[in-house]
Amino acid sequence: MKLTPLLVVFSALLTTPSAAQTDLRLIPQPREMRVETGPGPRVVLMRADASAAQSVLRRHSISIDPAMRDEGYVITSDGNRIVVIGATSAGVFYGAQTVKQLVSGDGDQARLYRATIRDWPAMRYRGFHDDLSRGPVPTLDFQKKQIRTLAAYKVNLFSPYFEHTLAYDSNPLIAPPGGAMTHADVKELVAYAANYHVDIMPEQEAFGHLHHALKYEIYSPLGETPHGHVLAPGQPGSLPLIRQMFAEINTLFPSRFVHLGADETFELGRGQTADRVKTVGIGVVYLDFLKQIADALRPSGKKFLFWGDVALSSPELVNTIPKDLIAVPWTYGADTSYVRFIAPFRNVGMETWVAPGVSSWNRVYPNNAVALVNIQRFVRDGQRLGATGMINTSWDDDGEALFNQTWYGDLFGAAAGWQEGESSIDAFASSYGRVFHGDLSGKIDEAQRRLSAAHALLSNGKVGDASNYLFWLDPWTDEGRSMAQRIRPYTHDLRILAESTLVLIAQADPKITRERDAVEAMKLGARKMDFIGMKFQFADEVVAMYDRAGDTASKSPGRDLADITGVNGRLQDLRDGYSLIRDEYEKAWLRENRPYWLHNVLARYDLTTQLWMERADRINLARQEWFRSHKLPPAASLGIPASMPGLAAYPR
Repeated sequence: MKLTPLLVVFSALLTTPSAAQTDLRLIPQPREMRVETGPGPRVVLMRADASAAQSVLRRHSISIDPAMRDEGYVITSDGNRIVVIGATSAGVFYGAQTVKQLVSGDGDQARLYRATIRDWPAMRYRGFHDDLSRGPVPTLDFQKKQIRTLAAYKVNLFSPYFEHTLAYDSNPLIAPPGGAMTHADVKELVAYAANYHVDIMPEQEAFGHLHHALKYEIYSPLGETPHGHVLAPGQPGSLPLIRQMFAEINTLFPSRFVHLGADETFELGRGQTADRVKTVGIGVVYLDFLKQIADALRPSGKKFLFWGDVALSSPELVNTIPKDLIAVPWTYGADTSYVRFIAPFRNVGMETWVAPGVSSWNRVYPNNAVALVNIQRFVRDGQRLGATGMINTSWDDDGEALFNQTWYGDLFGAAAGWQEGESSIDAFASSYGRVFHGDLSGKIDEAQRRLSAAHALLSNGKVGDASNYLFWLDPWTDEGRSMAQRIRPYTHDLRILAESTLVLIAQADPKITRERDAVEAMKLGARKMDFIGMKFQFADEVVAMYDRAGDTASKSPGRDLADITGVNGRLQDLRDGYSLIRDEYEKAWLRENRPYWLHNVLARYDLTTQLWMERADRINLARQEWFRSHKLPPAASLGIPASMPGLAAYPR
């Protein structure tokens, strides 16, 4: 946003309720705020150095302190105006984003609150990190949506994560066709983001996580192990490859920051560096190569970030890391304290950013109860120990994650990085639906709570959480039967939570006018949670039904067989469930991503749908045999496992 030194005026022909009538909720919450009464027909944006802005500040005895200079702002009521003042264009921009949240409702029902606010960020760098290398690669249009949406909640840095999905002219073999950002894509996104005060900081893995390069025969000799994951330190071609990639990065990304990755180098010492690791230790080999990378790239003048996990495994060597690097400790669990991840770097004087995560990877929907605690406390401890930045992270480990499911954790991360100290989860949880979706009913907030409760139900039952693993697991395999014993006590409550979520969303849906794609993604998550419970229930019911049908004393074997495979058979229900969710998933994917990689996921839906169709067909043949001979083949011959204790409890 580029402003003249004076002002920009927006008409806002809205009435304003009294302070007693307001229930104002903002994300992030401003440091200082007082809600007022009275009309506010105009919104005026001013730079602090304009004489008109100085007059407003004097008239209301408001100051812009030094801490507010870079990104802080003032909002105040001045006669029939609401005035936004910032010392910089960024400050004015963030003030304007807050004014947008002062509007409650839509259309004729919209109301504008009047408020006096002084606000500024707790952390200088407030970023989001998006994985582009493990399946989903967003369209350029969706990346623009990510930028403008995150910027509205005062995020000022966006970091796309590359292993092999940036198209390099110098190494054209690595990037998959249709699944990489081109030079033109990057330049357009960088220019777009600048309008929203968002810096695009690339992360290109420069040590580990390079399998998609090293799997090619041309590059395999550079790997610690053949066709592996980790570049081999000391291999003559390793540093030249890094120089080539980052030379192109420097031409594309004007950011002063570049992330080198350098995490999870698990193969180190298992191949080309085995002898050296035995001699000097893995920590020395790792850090020596990290220094070589930094030395090779330092002439660019960039500031380099690296993940802090491997360095923390050799704490005695942390002091040897070049002090001009920025350490980024990361961890994603819900813990009481994160000091042990941050302090080793701060104690030696290194600039440090913290990296919590939104807990979306490998799950049918993000585990927000874990994510929000992780974000809240990690950022809190980072602020207390002097971390200058935070990067909230989203990963796509199994290639199935949908970004539109992550906005809950994304927005809380934005709030935590801006707000001082420990951000309130309860305040956020009661604000999200209203602020992000315009839902005044509270039903979206309650729906989010129930999805978190569904995860917690499984976690407390020692089943894990609502994972893609559970969604795909065949309940009639040995592993599936073992899981069925553990999950069986929770399937009913899991389904009630998921189904009531869908009801709440449906009840709120007619009045939701904002971010409807995120609502659809939320519905998909709830539907998949419900299906996890349904699958294990129905698989058990089929076993019990077939066992009863084969009992010579059974009064209605034909009815049991029809309930297994028929017009409304349980096996048809499982077929239908996978087929329906497949279609909804495909639509959700294409709302945000390129077609690249999608068919890897859809193929799994198709194969699993076919599995249950084939089972239905086999049992249907057995059903026909029963009509002819009143005999059934053994369950095992049809792939049905033996009955287990407790299954006979299903009604006849």
